[in-house]
Amino acid sequence: MRGFWRVMVAGVVAMIGVAGCGPAEPAPTDSGAAPTTSAPPTAAPTRTGTPELQVELVASGLSHVWDIGFLPDGRALVTERDGRIALLSGIAPGATVREVDADLSDVYARGEGGLMGMVVHPDFDRSRRFTTCQTHMQDGNPTDVRLVTWQLSADGASATRVADPLVGGLPINQSGRHSGCRPTIAPDGSLLVGTGDTARAAVAQDLNSLGGKVLRVDLATGGPAPGNPFADAQNPAQRLIWTYGHRNVQGVAVRPGSDDVYTAEHGPTEDDEVNRLRPGGNYGWDPSQGGTVGGYDEDVPMTDLQRFPDAVPAVWSSGDPIEAICGAAFLSGGQWGDLNGTLAVGALRGETLLLMALGPDGAVTGVTRPAPLDGTFGRLRAVRLGPDGALYVSTSNGNNDEVLRVTPI
Repeated sequence: MRGFWRVMVAGVVAMIGVAGCGPAEPAPTDSGAAPTTSAPPTAAPTRTGTPELQVELVASGLSHVWDIGFLPDGRALVTERDGRIALLSGIAPGATVREVDADLSDVYARGEGGLMGMVVHPDFDRSRRFTTCQTHMQDGNPTDVRLVTWQLSADGASATRVADPLVGGLPINQSGRHSGCRPTIAPDGSLLVGTGDTARAAVAQDLNSLGGKVLRVDLATGGPAPGNPFADAQNPAQRLIWTYGHRNVQGVAVRPGSDDVYTAEHGPTEDDEVNRLRPGGNYGWDPSQGGTVGGYDEDVPMTDLQRFPDAVPAVWSSGDPIEAICGAAFLSGGQWGDLNGTLAVGALRGETLLLMALGPDGAVTGVTRPAPLDGTFGRLRAVRLGPDGALYVSTSNGNNDEVLRVTPI
């Protein structure tokens, strides 16, 4: 079945709903030359009803694509978990891929860890900066998970570090388990970072640890962003914390037109969660049971309301089986019709895209699996909304991984 989809490079792959017109897309540029300037895309028409979806292949030949960052000139950067940064010549089908020359020799690529999430800075057109999240080693030994800020050369051929670390000291597991680590820019310009608990029982509830948290960081300094709930804490790590009590945050998305932040989080054998963040909130994961048991007890609830009555309940839970949900982004724009405002969440184990409708109160009211992305491309990891209004999704199968473009038609 997958071979059939591969030959449909730029056509309609599969459909749901009713038809309409898709948004314009920027022309790809050659990755080895200075980008060209094109006319701004025409605004997509507003539609009613649920649109059909088409899936197009942007680029292939990659490995475990963890994240996608869009550049102002129409190109894009992608991170590969094994420790590579690639530059795509554009975000339209048929983009070429070139590896960026960057010293990533200190990336500790084991298990779930390696070169992970990435954000392009809002001022990239001036600073040419982007920030990655990566597991770090020294002399071959794992030391921490850290955020590193880079500057991309004018021709896109290389990148050099300008802040290493921007934020360091996030805990790491030698196996790479539960490394996190997804950064996203908030509407106020601060950096939100979802982290993992490194499969250590007490970490998620420990306010002196940066694991099992969502951090809110000043993108320029790496310090706490103004207004953080623990800004007056004595411990510098605690000042960075926005929420805690998480197991392994894999997706962070901001709801358009609001300051509402949603996270996608891996559960153990059941109950992946989508959470709506509340500053200072405890999300109730505690495999140490208050320090009363040894080891890493994964039989506890993802949100333990008995132990933490004030814990914030999830707005969606997978139940059993889990989907291993990952990247998340909101669909936004009139071209999406009734899908406008839907939260799109990729799934690794489930090998699907989940489209979650939200009610006025922010709770999930329904979930659908669009046929074009349900069991067709394997494990789906990165999910980002592009500057053209299309949804970009990456595969994470480990062999000939792809960046896909999803549009309403």
